[in-house]
Amino acid sequence: MHAATAPNPSSSRNLADATLAARQQDVVAALLRVLPAQAVLWHTEAVAPFECDGLSAYRQRPLAVALPETHAQVGQVLAACHALGVPVVARGGGTGLSGGALPDAAGVTLSLARLNRIQHIDPLARTAVVDCGVRNLAISEAAATHGLYYAPDPSSQIACTIGGNVAENAGGVHCLKYGLTVHNVLRVRGFTVEGEAFALGSEALDAAGLDLLSAFIGSEGLLGVVTEVTVRLLPRPQVARCLLASFDDVGLAGDAVAAIIAAGLIPAGLEMMDQPMTRAVEDFVHAGYDLSAAAILLVESDGTPEEVEEEIERLTAVLQAAGATRIELSQDEAQRLRFWSGRKNAFPATGRISPDYLCMDASIPRKALATMLAAIARMEGEFGLRCCNVFHAGDGNMHPLILFDANDPDELHRAEAFGNAILTAAVGLGGSITGEHGVGVEKLDAMCVQFTDTERAQMLAFKAAFDPEGRLNPGKAIPMLARCGELRTPPAQAMGQTPALREALATLPRF
Repeated sequence: MHAATAPNPSSSRNLADATLAARQQDVVAALLRVLPAQAVLWHTEAVAPFECDGLSAYRQRPLAVALPETHAQVGQVLAACHALGVPVVARGGGTGLSGGALPDAAGVTLSLARLNRIQHIDPLARTAVVDCGVRNLAISEAAATHGLYYAPDPSSQIACTIGGNVAENAGGVHCLKYGLTVHNVLRVRGFTVEGEAFALGSEALDAAGLDLLSAFIGSEGLLGVVTEVTVRLLPRPQVARCLLASFDDVGLAGDAVAAIIAAGLIPAGLEMMDQPMTRAVEDFVHAGYDLSAAAILLVESDGTPEEVEEEIERLTAVLQAAGATRIELSQDEAQRLRFWSGRKNAFPATGRISPDYLCMDASIPRKALATMLAAIARMEGEFGLRCCNVFHAGDGNMHPLILFDANDPDELHRAEAFGNAILTAAVGLGGSITGEHGVGVEKLDAMCVQFTDTERAQMLAFKAAFDPEGRLNPGKAIPMLARCGELRTPPAQAMGQTPALREALATLPRF
């Protein structure tokens, strides 16, 4: 008789690696049948740049990367992957902040960066038809000769693509007045998981049938792959001026935001930054911010000269009544752009003062801003980490930036717990776990706080109608029901609640 031998973990791992290597060969061969050789990457060093998006704390290399150059090739790649049963993760500019483009280890990353052609601008209809890989800012640059622009302006607009904006329903600093991506897109074209072409929406005011366009925008690549987008363009305002208001108390700044909206004023932009954020930004871009202020507000008015003059006067009165210690009005276009350059560079400025950061994306009722900021301040002590705060304050979309060092596993763990605590507090205030960055992998646990099992089952059923086998962007946005069941034990851990958070939530007013 032969003696029994213990299982060899390394042998099992080698077998798995061998199976994956064989799978990679099949996938690459299938891709090379529909794409030229230079459009298929699979060597380790070639796929490394695609291992994460803007959420760099989480990394994973795909089996292969496909770089189609035509719309037809996108459909062919999807059909080839579907035939092999291979997962596909679509990727735009890679600027996402929730891990939405994190690759699947057994799948293909479908990079759409080479589909970057502006097909047509119609100045009479005020529309632009563009490929999904066109940069957000490039649309406005191309439309400028017609006196038009594309309104949604994420801070990453110089690099983010319109296809990614559609996937995440991106906003920007001017979304209070002009809306999110969903309010500015008329039609999308793309391909299903099987590689079949589809079109949703219309250049007319409405389209026949169910409003699947609105459901598709913000679906995070779970339902299909967008290759073409028709956007609404707006005429550039005749005048735009920006107020820079300082407050010696963060709570007063938050209350001022609510007071502006209560006064019936809808500025073109209404942003808030706390002192740690303004100091990081000022050192980076020298925007002219008041470094003695506990918080600042950027309030922009645009329109005709007469409209702007009247609105600025009313805004100034509200800010003064709300306790602003200093108010400065941009005197020319250069100063206005300098004010905004600070806000637009908040994220890179933070990267200069911390090895890593998690950028959260909760949305809360505007009148709860001061309460939320007080809760975050208490959480900093609880988790032992710093946090800089910047807000699309006008619509309650907040971006706390939690500073940490990813090389320290304990700091990463505390940063994740800090983020979950912020999201839990947002839900407790009647808000949402995301405003424009999406769920991705970052907020999967928080989805268990925001939605019930029944609601998430409905979401999964909706995805299954488009992607029955779950091959598009698997493991993202909608947690499986079992995941949430496991997180509920113990309840405090599932809710991301620490003693400081529970105490803060207990004192929150009910809105």
